[in-house]
Amino acid sequence: MSQRSPSDELNFKGLPVSPGICHGRILVLKTNERTIPKYSLPESGIPKEINRFQQGLVTTRKQILEVQNQVNRALGSEEANIFDAHLLILDDPALIDETLKITRREKVNVEHAYNAIAQKYIETLTSLDTTAFEYLKERASDMKDVVNRVLDNLMGGSEQIDLKTLKEPRIIIAEDLVPSQTAGMDGKKVLGFATDKGSRTSHTAIMARSLAIPALVGLKYRGATLKSEDYVLLDAYNGQLILNPTDQTLFDYGQIVRRHADFKEVVHQASDKPAITLDGTRIMLSANVENPSDKDDVKSVGADGVGLFRTEFLFLQKNSLPSEEEQYLAYHELASALNPAPIIIRTLDVGGDKFLPHLDKAKESNPFLGWRAIRFCLQEIEIFKTQLRAILRASQQGNIKLMYPMISGISELRQANHVLDECKEELRREGREFDEDIEIGVMIEIPSAVMVADSLAREVSFFSIGTNDLVQYTLAVDRMNEKIAHLYEPTHPAMLRLIKLTVDAARRNNIRIGVCGEMAGDFKLVPLLLGLGVDELSATIPQVEGVKYLIRRLKMEEAVNLSEFALKCDSGQEILECSKELVMRVAPDLLKDQM
Repeated sequence: MSQRSPSDELNFKGLPVSPGICHGRILVLKTNERTIPKYSLPESGIPKEINRFQQGLVTTRKQILEVQNQVNRALGSEEANIFDAHLLILDDPALIDETLKITRREKVNVEHAYNAIAQKYIETLTSLDTTAFEYLKERASDMKDVVNRVLDNLMGGSEQIDLKTLKEPRIIIAEDLVPSQTAGMDGKKVLGFATDKGSRTSHTAIMARSLAIPALVGLKYRGATLKSEDYVLLDAYNGQLILNPTDQTLFDYGQIVRRHADFKEVVHQASDKPAITLDGTRIMLSANVENPSDKDDVKSVGADGVGLFRTEFLFLQKNSLPSEEEQYLAYHELASALNPAPIIIRTLDVGGDKFLPHLDKAKESNPFLGWRAIRFCLQEIEIFKTQLRAILRASQQGNIKLMYPMISGISELRQANHVLDECKEELRREGREFDEDIEIGVMIEIPSAVMVADSLAREVSFFSIGTNDLVQYTLAVDRMNEKIAHLYEPTHPAMLRLIKLTVDAARRNNIRIGVCGEMAGDFKLVPLLLGLGVDELSATIPQVEGVKYLIRRLKMEEAVNLSEFALKCDSGQEILECSKELVMRVAPDLLKDQM
């Protein structure tokens, strides 16, 4: 351990947004005021200046897409989607048009014009005081990130410290961190971070949780108190930053870290055992994946297979559409590596918060209710057929199942199956092998699909409930909107009754039913889902071991009793508390890590 200067221990409070404990020397990132030059241009120089601005935007777009692709490969599409917001800011027509107007009218350089307009936007967002506007205030951080990139490209230099180049491990202290800084963090060099600004819903906080880097935001400290090379302990469970921790403090926290490590080892030791309840009910426990390279992780956590293979990564990681052969190789790689474990491949689900940068897609006033998922595929038939052919070719492995997203009714299902039949006939004529009996399923994520679940069940082999969208569409809540995020309630009585209706329809028609949304990996809600009667849970890879640990300590009788109570209860909060009480009784340590 490094030598520490003896001094009084000081404790600063913050809001924990990514759990963990770390200690070490700090690096304080100073906020440097950027000097933006302003100079006059002759009338003849305006076209060249506008061209320089356009080139700066093009370069910035390439940089953002590169970061997005890196994040997608490392962490998956959910985290990579954060940078869709950056692309929207970059392409904001009002910001671009105002910049060009100032440049032409005042005959000044574009970085001055762009910065002047951008700072007005940023000041407006950051000046919002009430918690009702917290979501909008957080988007100011995204805007700063984009604006700084554009200015860097226009001025030929960067004002941002590259955290990827740290030579020694450090805990980062800053007024704020932008998402692209967090995305580039190396967990071996960045032990943790604490910022003055930010919230749990900020994109920086989301990135920290995905990278498993301990983090605090809203740190309350006097700026002059902390300086680079100070020694601190960061407790991102209880929201504390301790300056000059005593040996006793370090020992006490060492015990806490050891207990967490010991418990994780206990959880991991059960990974090669079946997910079976104490009273003998076997649950299919699968993993959600986004890349064939996840195959080794699927095996290491003891998943029974892949309950959701998000195929968007193939479409988002490059600036052109993936070919049939590229897709076939990706699907084949995963299926062959995990054979005979089943692999459920979801067809392309873009739109909403996921955009294909290489397609010219008109902006929509409400993209989550717009041209997305199966609706997109049924209109972009060639894209859809290319993917279906690739999936069918890979299905000769014998363990692939195919699933359509966002089906709203029987008509869409039949249209999709008609295209699938055309692809099968094409492959037969070409002499290509595929699984003639490949199972077809649908995601239940729209209330209308629940209402016609019996009709759908007669024409498919399985259902998978996408709880994220089903909650959103049922309650009319955008969970990323801080003003109404508190209304996003998976235990809302209406939501639980929709799940039960879907389960009952599956049972009547003798098909399997699973859950692949966030509820499947939320330890507090797993007993509730089992009690409602689902056959399969599919969680993210880091959650699989914990879910299995919990299942193996539950009795199905307890879960059924909980669900029966929940279906009669009018309060989502009361249902959540009862479910938490059950988990705390059988596996209390699980909830200590789940924030």
